[in-house]
Amino acid sequence: MSFIWPWVLVSLLALPVCVYLYMRLQRKRDIDAVRLGTMGVVREGGDAPAGRRRHVPPIVFLVGIALLAVASARPQITLPLPRMEGTVILAVDVSSSMAADDVEPTRLDAAKLTAKAVVERRPASARIGVVAFGEGGLVVQPPTDDKDALDATIDRLEPYSGTSLGQGVLTALNLIVPEGPGPSSPEPASEADMEPRSAFAPAVIVLLTDGENTNSPDPLEVAQAAIDRGVRVHTVGLGTLEGATIEVDGYSLFTQLNEPVLQEIALLTEGAYFAVEDTADVPAVYEELETEFVVDSREVEVTSALGGVGALLLLAGGALSLVWFGRVP
Repeated sequence: MSFIWPWVLVSLLALPVCVYLYMRLQRKRDIDAVRLGTMGVVREGGDAPAGRRRHVPPIVFLVGIALLAVASARPQITLPLPRMEGTVILAVDVSSSMAADDVEPTRLDAAKLTAKAVVERRPASARIGVVAFGEGGLVVQPPTDDKDALDATIDRLEPYSGTSLGQGVLTALNLIVPEGPGPSSPEPASEADMEPRSAFAPAVIVLLTDGENTNSPDPLEVAQAAIDRGVRVHTVGLGTLEGATIEVDGYSLFTQLNEPVLQEIALLTEGAYFAVEDTADVPAVYEELETEFVVDSREVEVTSALGGVGALLLLAGGALSLVWFGRVP
């Protein structure tokens, strides 16, 4: 158990003082009772509290006060909390060709808007991670449910270098399944190294790209590794078949959407292909997300629970005192 305001626990030091004062008061009452009894003032066999029962209400009161003091320190305990969880990894192409403007304002800007729309419309139980890839892949945001952090990460993406679709999928796959094949070995893992999967994992990869590929590994080999691990890959094609011309390092380069490879990746991994020629075309990939039952350990504040029990004990102590002795201790 931990406390948000641990300094409040100093108030518990008053409890021993209360016990001491109560015991001193009881001794004084006993002495007075004996003295008055010898004078014939106290009638023997009266209704005075007898035995240990007279101490029960004060003890209940004391425990209630102690609980209220502990509750005032705002205690927290770690509890296992079950929930349904799924993960979406947005793999965003940040190669130079994504600066083309055949999708307004640019392919990369359309990818950002699409990614943000997925973040906005995701199920409440889903976490989202972001991978940026050009010639290589980089995890720029581990899976999280923090919408502001995701939006800020997506805004920072800028185009550069060449394209490796395989590295994009591979980096996203390793973020989901760390024991998967490494970047230097895109081939599927052997059967002895892989756990058998009877269903798809509660995670999907969303590949946002124009489909152009200029670097190894082969994206179809990596797609096979994904399906071996039970991870679907949804592909989002950004661009047009008519293409556009861009300037890269003083050279004019023609670039166009490569639909066939994106459709093949989606088909191979039993995912879906979405063509985005307009920023209003937001793929409903979140509808394809499967979830699993997981248990997380989280700190939960139990102030109200302890405070409620403490208040009930105070009421119980008062009720017992009234019923047994006709007064409140």
